[in-house]
Amino acid sequence: MDILPFLFWPFVASLILTGIHAYLGVHVVERGVIFVDLALAQIAALGATIAILLGMDPHGRGAYFLSLGFTFLGRASFPCPHAPRTHPAGSFYRHRLCGGIGHRDSGHEQGDRETEHLKDMLVGNILAVSRAEVVKTALLYGAIGLFHYIFRKKFLLISTNLVQAEGCGMSIRLWTFCSTPRLALW
Repeated sequence: MDILPFLFWPFVASLILTGIHAYLGVHVVERGVIFVDLALAQIAALGATIAILLGMDPHGRGAYFLSLGFTFLGRASFPCPHAPRTHPAGSFYRHRLCGGIGHRDSGHEQGDRETEHLKDMLVGNILAVSRAEVVKTALLYGAIGLFHYIFRKKFLLISTNLVQAEGCGMSIRLWTFCSTPRLALW
């Protein structure tokens, strides 16, 4: 029974992640943008990789904000996902993954340690979450959930009936940008 306290925060984290990602998954499937969330995660990892190359602490605020900035820029660079059903995000995901790991394994002076850090970012480890990370994630996802709840009719309309949303004069690009799942990353 000594393991139960160890598993408490990972269990709470799994409830938080499952709750919001189930809802966001509806929008991902309805819009047919399966690889966008993966590409955004890789763009964030690219920002973190550059932060490491610049000598920043991988867990520090500088690396976090550089990674977040890369995510927002990457999201703004993707075309509106409703246009063609094939999306460049899947291709970007593959290229970023290969490029990041290839650079890390190519004899960089911090190679081994940083390669492991990059692989941890790609895979994650929910068993290693702390109380502080769970609270931060709960607050962040709570804010995202509240935002989606307030504007749920607009988000559902652009996910399920794009023609009607355009007919109502909605800015599809703006609302798509605002509804992109997983902009907030651990």
